[in-house]
Amino acid sequence: CLLHFFFFGTFPSHPYSSTMTKGIGRTSTRNDKTHVICRRCNKSSYNLQKGRCASCGFGATSKMRRYNQHYKAKRRRTTGTGRMSYMRHLTRRFKNGFREGTQAKKNNGN
Repeated sequence: CLLHFFFFGTFPSHPYSSTMTKGIGRTSTRNDKTHVICRRCNKSSYNLQKGRCASCGFGATSKMRRYNQHYKAKRRRTTGTGRMSYMRHLTRRFKNGFREGTQAKKNNGN
């Protein structure tokens, strides 16, 4: 037994088990899921019994759950981390006075 430890770095396991564990493993013994994937934030934080997401607050409030002391969590989901399909054009439209329905003047190379 000690020779096996010096050669392989581990003690030999039981001949009927693949790994040495203390007690019965958790695999395929539980059939209870507390949290599933949330529809709003797509994280596995939606509590089935409470009916609310622990990460974004979906199910309890229409506003996103956020706290100032969790500044890294705010940084991950703040404005600018997504596509910004509307807001990314606002600065250009503001610069031009929000004009609509006009045609640019032709420039003949002068």
